[in-house]
Amino acid sequence: MTERFVAALVGPPFGLQGFVKVRSLSGEIRHLLNLRRLTLRRGGREQVWELEAAEAASSSLLMKFRGIDSPEAAKTLGGAEILLAREEAAPLRPGEYYIEDLKGVEVYAGTEALGTIADILEGGGRQPGGTAPKDRGNPAGTLPGRIFRGH
Repeated sequence: MTERFVAALVGPPFGLQGFVKVRSLSGEIRHLLNLRRLTLRRGGREQVWELEAAEAASSSLLMKFRGIDSPEAAKTLGGAEILLAREEAAPLRPGEYYIEDLKGVEVYAGTEALGTIADILEGGGRQPGGTAPKDRGNPAGTLPGRIFRGH
């Protein structure tokens, strides 16, 4: 079971005080507003930052990290992934799963094995889908999003 998740992505600077725009990957933001320390990963390097302020802003968040006091400094954080421990991640509702926990799961259509989930493809308004090795009756290497719907 995965113990850390990429929960959000740091975007461009916002304003003149060193804030950055942050996009939650789950769409949930409440769990991010109360955190005080965050691990950012960029270019394979991880660094823990102290969060000075966080506020909701329409479809994203605004965050201010200690020591980042200008738009120029904030720009250096752009593109970083925000990593959270499982206990800090957005809580799940019944029938929901963390994407990382679906990776490695065997997928069946009735009794026919279609493959093992290798990754989840998301984007636009489409249903999420998955990728699997091109084997076991799955020559395209993809799995349709309807497989992932909860009951």
